[in-house]
Amino acid sequence: MSLSQDNPLGILPSVDAVLQHLTARERLDGIPHRLLTDAIREAVQHYRRQLAASALPAMTDRDELTRTIAKRAERLAREAARPYYRKAINATGIILHTGLGRAVLPPVALQRLVQELAGYSILQIDPEDGKRSRRDVRIEWLIRKLTCAEAATVVNNNAAATMIVLNTIAHGREVIVSRGQLVEIGGSFRLPEVMALSGAKLVEVGTTNKTHARDYEQAITENTAAILRVHPSNYHIQGFTAEVPLERLVEIAHARGLPLIDDVGAGSLMDYRRLGWPEEPTLPDSIQAGADLVLSSTDKLIGGPQGGLILGKKDLIERIRKNPLARALRVDKLTLSLLESTLLQFLDENVALREIPTLALMRRTVAEVREQAERIANGMRSACPHVGIEIIDGFSQMGSGSLPGQDLPTVLVALDPPAGADELARRLRESTPAVVARIAKDRVLLDPRTVLPGEEPVLIDVVVNALKQK
Repeated sequence: MSLSQDNPLGILPSVDAVLQHLTARERLDGIPHRLLTDAIREAVQHYRRQLAASALPAMTDRDELTRTIAKRAERLAREAARPYYRKAINATGIILHTGLGRAVLPPVALQRLVQELAGYSILQIDPEDGKRSRRDVRIEWLIRKLTCAEAATVVNNNAAATMIVLNTIAHGREVIVSRGQLVEIGGSFRLPEVMALSGAKLVEVGTTNKTHARDYEQAITENTAAILRVHPSNYHIQGFTAEVPLERLVEIAHARGLPLIDDVGAGSLMDYRRLGWPEEPTLPDSIQAGADLVLSSTDKLIGGPQGGLILGKKDLIERIRKNPLARALRVDKLTLSLLESTLLQFLDENVALREIPTLALMRRTVAEVREQAERIANGMRSACPHVGIEIIDGFSQMGSGSLPGQDLPTVLVALDPPAGADELARRLRESTPAVVARIAKDRVLLDPRTVLPGEEPVLIDVVVNALKQK
């Protein structure tokens, strides 16, 4: 049947007809029937609109249209059926890429997750007496070992840690913060808004670029509940600046019987100056300086799963545990297992630097990255001689608000695809596995720094196939 001028929509096949076409070709493997029929309906509607707008060629007949709709429906159904949270190769050079899951989990953590949590597992039971215990007991033990804190607990991210600490310590009362530390972090997390939601009242002191000890001292009243220091982990203020050292803030707070809360953000369990980075606050240093509560992420510079650490004075940690929010913000057994395995690596810093992917990627030298870039480029040149491929110098980044402004020198593979950079980048993202790259000046840039061991040949194959698509 050909298109009719009087009734152009009459050529549309039924959903059953398209389904029978696909069934006859035995192309339904692994696709749930419900997803397939929904995809067929969506494809039929798409071509209904095309016909109504006279956007299909006049020579189209029903058999041809059925095949076209079936092809589109199959693609939609397979896309809906495959995992969304699937493997990706990070060729952006951003080590902690929020869109790609931030920290790459240590292999030993994943192995133990499968070994220990495949069935039932110990979570909230004391093996010695069989009684119910706290689910964070092992994490607390490790954090005490690594930081000398009196106690510790964990919630689902650092924003949650900030929320529950302020709600526990300062609900209905005032918390003093420097104006230069009223941060906004990705996802529209703004400290003043979180503080308001927690029930605490913000008292701003100082100016954006300068805050002095006297500013804190003059702001303290009988309604002050705490002093909060927030490390601006995703930006730097440079030039005519001044801030009060943590030790001095502790003195000011303790002289008036107030707790000092130190939110170090990205957090760190070791001094990264040994890797050539500028000084960043560490959890052990904050505890040693006398902070009563210290907050940080468990991914980012620790390199574990997403979570929020709260460590410090035992009496304050116990109050936080008793807050009704603690149950709403608690983490599950998967997070606890992954975090335990990650923290265990830090008992020997050399092991951590070797086994935790985030730290290993930070440590890669330019020479190592250059060698890998050359291999990747050569593998693509031989398969795609018509494509412009160049090795250029560039910079990688930590990402996720960690170590802002600290670029890591790297070497990039720059591609000039005939189809254009946007089109190639789309093809790469939709590949299996997905490859995520950078675009600059209509070129696709691949940064080998974040290409993990074993991924290099796969990356080459995916890019070559994407370049050869018509």
